[in-house]
Amino acid sequence: MIDPLSRWAQYGEKPDYAGLLTFAGQPYTEDPAELAGVDVAVIGAPTDDLVSDRPGTRFGPRAIRAASCPPGPHLEAGIDAFSVLRVVDYGDAPVLPADAARSAEAIERTVGEALAAGAIPVVLGGDHSIAEADVRACAAVHGPLGLVHFDTHTDTGREVFGVPRSHGTPMYRLVEDGHVDGSRYVQIGLRGYWPGDDEFGWQREHGITSLFMHEIRDRGIASIVDRAVEVLGDGPTFLTVDVDVLDPAFAPGTGTPEPGGMTPADLLWACRTLAHRLRLVGMDVVEVIPTGVGSADVTALVAERIVRETLTGIAQRRRDG
Repeated sequence: MIDPLSRWAQYGEKPDYAGLLTFAGQPYTEDPAELAGVDVAVIGAPTDDLVSDRPGTRFGPRAIRAASCPPGPHLEAGIDAFSVLRVVDYGDAPVLPADAARSAEAIERTVGEALAAGAIPVVLGGDHSIAEADVRACAAVHGPLGLVHFDTHTDTGREVFGVPRSHGTPMYRLVEDGHVDGSRYVQIGLRGYWPGDDEFGWQREHGITSLFMHEIRDRGIASIVDRAVEVLGDGPTFLTVDVDVLDPAFAPGTGTPEPGGMTPADLLWACRTLAHRLRLVGMDVVEVIPTGVGSADVTALVAERIVRETLTGIAQRRRDG
């Protein structure tokens, strides 16, 4: 295992812009044997072969890592997730450009290695099609999952542009294949002009809970989180966050932006609170198209904070027993 801080040991930390690029400067390995005792494995899924609009999310995992800062105590929660949890950067799944099927297999296999070691996989996308692979890997270990899904779109299309597999179809496939329990599936932040009656009719048949952006405005994010926890209960749950759930004023680097979205303050609080109150067995953050470098890339920065807030919630849950 490589420690990116080894040369800076005398100082206790290194500058964000120097040294090996890993998530939050955490140790790096690609060896499954070195995952023993690890609580969280961060995995990149750098692929965008199945997008329906603007490409570029293949560069997301690297940008999110570059936007990450060193560990430290969360000033609101009063806990440093990296002192409670043993976190490693497990590198990128060995995706293959222009071969979406083999890339999905590689993501599922790499996530499965983390799960086999008892670690919670945190996957950096990549377009939202990666969710089919990483949720399926988690369901193979934990059984049918609950799903918390922050997104502008439902991603429950049977097909997009006549194609049965895209970043607009993973949730349909996961529910139909039994990996996600529709009665424990909550969508948050929906708005815009897609999907239509067919998709929402299918969702009602499967008991999926859809919470729209106007409900967040009218009821407040705390009420929305309470509703999600009520639906999901105590079972194993996966958290998936598409950054386009945010208003594009806060996350312009994404492929299908939709005005009128969430604020980072609401989203970050919600991710931390849900991770504290639910039994998360995995998460991903997707649809980041880099527009800058390091912390100057506001979309990658908020995606990194989504992960960090989720880790803080997991650490709180671990601390509280």
